[in-house]
Amino acid sequence: MADLAQPAIALRAIEKWYGTRDAPVHALAPTDLEVPEREFLVLLGPSGCGKTTMLRMIGGLIEPTAGELLIEGRGLWKAGQRQGEALSELGMVFQDANLFPWLTIEDNIALPLELKGWPRARRLARAHELMRLTGIAGFERRWPRELSGGMRQRAAIARALSYDPRILLMDEPFGALDAMTREAMNLELQRIWMETRKTVVLVTHSIAEAVFLADRIVLLSPRPGRVDMILPVPFPRPRAPDLQSTPEFQEIVRRLRRRLSEIS
Repeated sequence: MADLAQPAIALRAIEKWYGTRDAPVHALAPTDLEVPEREFLVLLGPSGCGKTTMLRMIGGLIEPTAGELLIEGRGLWKAGQRQGEALSELGMVFQDANLFPWLTIEDNIALPLELKGWPRARRLARAHELMRLTGIAGFERRWPRELSGGMRQRAAIARALSYDPRILLMDEPFGALDAMTREAMNLELQRIWMETRKTVVLVTHSIAEAVFLADRIVLLSPRPGRVDMILPVPFPRPRAPDLQSTPEFQEIVRRLRRRLSEIS
């Protein structure tokens, strides 16, 4: 059982510099941030502000230049090495679904479990369970090329959930989808989150998407990124699409847009 008093994610003076051919680039200024268990947190900010850098550091894909990153109270890095116990709590979804074209949908979803040594029957049962959760049951034996972009992203979410991580990290997962599909996927993601109550950190460029999905929005400044504002979103769940036309929703959108304009 998760310790709800302990943050799922804790950033302690996390900083990132990139070495380049010309001069070092300061991508993220020293940053402190805590994400409570089961929160849906959205990272928002102008292009190049360090949103994806922060998410990838949380995911163990990039090592911080300085600072400490804790996952469920455990250090993610030690002496330049990722720590498996902390890493096992993380699932990640990217803008591209990154499904293997030579594997069926069920085998794509079950792949992390195959790498963990699960017997085939057990991992396929888990894949089918997650396909029902993500709304793609019935497409088990299809190939990725036979699915729409939205359905491929559902499969990517199912794969990220396959080994039941406590934390789901999402980097612009619906950025390549058309507007109607994206709205439908926002509703699906809300439903999946309400059913699983994972801790979610989502990166997006869409202010409306951020306000619709988030418990809190973290607005980052231009590079070097730093936390400019943390804005709670007060709307109860489940949230219906009509919420976006209400004055209260639009006021939060205007506030974020105004602040983005001021700092960009």
